[in-house]
Amino acid sequence: MHHHGYAWLGEKKTFDKESVRRPAGQAPTASSEMEVQDRYREAVAVFPTTDVPPIQTAQWLMKPPSMIRGTWAEPKEAGEWLGLQLAEFAPRFASEQDREATRLVLLVKSAVERLTWGGDVSLGHYLKGTVFHSVAIVTCSPNRAAPDLPCPAR
Repeated sequence: MHHHGYAWLGEKKTFDKESVRRPAGQAPTASSEMEVQDRYREAVAVFPTTDVPPIQTAQWLMKPPSMIRGTWAEPKEAGEWLGLQLAEFAPRFASEQDREATRLVLLVKSAVERLTWGGDVSLGHYLKGTVFHSVAIVTCSPNRAAPDLPCPAR
């Protein structure tokens, strides 16, 4: 078992666009036939190559290996990377509560525990303005939530 890290920083309106966050074939949330067809076309064209976080954390494994920000054999190592990600962006978190050092330490500790039993971790924070920061650590070989997804890299 090993873990891959992923990170994304972008406009909240891009993150909110479900069609780029779902692979083709998943049940759409659109209400009209035309919306369904448009969502499907966009999913086929965009999902495989966009770095916008997928709806389901395990679906990061469907993305190209070039999107992996780090790979670790040990959960503690992955947790250290997560801690660095949070520390880098925490001063910009929109919520004062989310910036609290104790809270960040507890998030990392909880993430390491989850990775230890093969779970995935996905965190997102609004930054000041209209920007959203997402960070995820996905377990590979196999992934608990999606055991049929192949690992994109070792």
